[in-house]
Amino acid sequence: MLTGFLLPSIFHITYLTNTNNLSIYMKHSLLIASILVSSSAALAQTPDDAIRQSYQIPQGTARNMAIGGAMGSLGGDITSAHVNPAGLGFYKTGEIVISPGFNFLNNKFDFRGTNQADKKNNFTYGTSGVVFGWVDEYNTKHSSAISLSVNQVANYNNFVHYKGFNNVSSWSEQYLEQLSRDNANPTAAEQNYIFGSSLAFRTYLVDTTTFNGQPAYQSLVPISQGVNQENTIDTKGGQHEISLGFASNKNDKFYLGGSVNLDIYSFTKNQTYKESDPTNNLNNSFSFFEYKEEYHSSGVGFNAKVGVIYKPADKIRLGLAIHTPTFASMTDKIRSSMTTNTEGYAGTKSESSDNLNSGDPGVYKYTMTTPFKAILSASYVFNEVKDVRRQKAFITADVEFVPHKGTQYDITEGGSAEDQEYYKSVNQAIDQRYKGALNARVGGEVKFTTIMARAGFAYYSNPYKDSKELKNNRMLLSGGLGWRDKGKFIDVTYVYSIVKDTNIPYYLADQPNTFAVGKNNKGNVMLTFGFKF
Repeated sequence: MLTGFLLPSIFHITYLTNTNNLSIYMKHSLLIASILVSSSAALAQTPDDAIRQSYQIPQGTARNMAIGGAMGSLGGDITSAHVNPAGLGFYKTGEIVISPGFNFLNNKFDFRGTNQADKKNNFTYGTSGVVFGWVDEYNTKHSSAISLSVNQVANYNNFVHYKGFNNVSSWSEQYLEQLSRDNANPTAAEQNYIFGSSLAFRTYLVDTTTFNGQPAYQSLVPISQGVNQENTIDTKGGQHEISLGFASNKNDKFYLGGSVNLDIYSFTKNQTYKESDPTNNLNNSFSFFEYKEEYHSSGVGFNAKVGVIYKPADKIRLGLAIHTPTFASMTDKIRSSMTTNTEGYAGTKSESSDNLNSGDPGVYKYTMTTPFKAILSASYVFNEVKDVRRQKAFITADVEFVPHKGTQYDITEGGSAEDQEYYKSVNQAIDQRYKGALNARVGGEVKFTTIMARAGFAYYSNPYKDSKELKNNRMLLSGGLGWRDKGKFIDVTYVYSIVKDTNIPYYLADQPNTFAVGKNNKGNVMLTFGFKF
């Protein structure tokens, strides 16, 4: 490795590229790539983390999920505390609810013309808890209710795997951009980027060279001949919300409610990324490299939800709910390692962040604010009568607005000026990359004495501004059955999700970014059982 101070303006040769299966959203990728490789502290938060916090499909009871999750104006379900707390006002007795579930995940990704299919299954749960309802002893048309419940607001269990041939770009180029942008000398390259560039430098994936007579960095990956790329990402965890809700009913016509909520975050990602030489050439100084990362994020946040439901006529219910942003304190931990085989150039070398950080993971503490939500909804109840056992059917619908670009990060007290600038850049990238989106949910139920049949549909729209190139939307089809008799009830629901997704393995500032397109299907079985008291 060369010594001496590095002052390159050009850090690697830019090859002529074709744009097969490449994104052309350059004005966005330039900013995003620059923030991802600009911080020597290797902070963990990226625009991709932001969308994980705002693009959620919450669970619920089996009844709620069977009708597409459209609970904004219907009421009478414990899930109301997490959607529109005013719906708790329909309770006039107590209720205990438990909702276990199971997910079946099938992922299919197309990466540069190569398809890959994988499966992952896991247990889950929906809204569970207790509701206490009581009637005003002086006016039977007035009532109140209070609830304590828990719900899985987001499920992070997923498995992403894709591979393909790429002769346009390499993962290693992000390290070249980082070292060049920071004007890093070889000593800095070896010591200051212990979760990325330093691993590449120490294993000779990236090494010093000269370009036009000036010191520079080079990648040992033979990009012009092409390499096989493979990315595997296994994620676990979820966002769990504990809710204390309260609602009041006036004249069986006007319902007002609110809830205060404690959100608990837990997210774990294990990633393995590999590039390898598809030829049998033993003299091109590259056989393969493999990067591994273990990342865990955890935190606690608070939010509030308020809502109203109004019945202008007996059969009609109109609802409005507002969810405040969630204000959370987060802690991230990261470990990474790299193994590189450069054949006759330097042989096989391995390095890990543990070796460079006294055996400890990198730890980052920060605050996070997620976007607010607004839900407008309406329901029509056939044969609306005081005795709900005599109601025959209903249809209900929600429209939800989520400004996905509203996620914001900030450094905790004591952070450096460099850290503050990093989070500022991340927030700017989030604002440029994402947009506000409308989500729609609709469902209905038909009652046959003690048996009920339900069906629903939900559509969660694309949060990306560049929606032509980056596909990401979700459609849910649901159906279920329910049984109620003498204060006891059992509901079962199956939800089939059709998901279009995009995964970008790495960001580069100087050329279009390649990505994998996912067409994924998920089945969700939810069972709810409980009793009134």
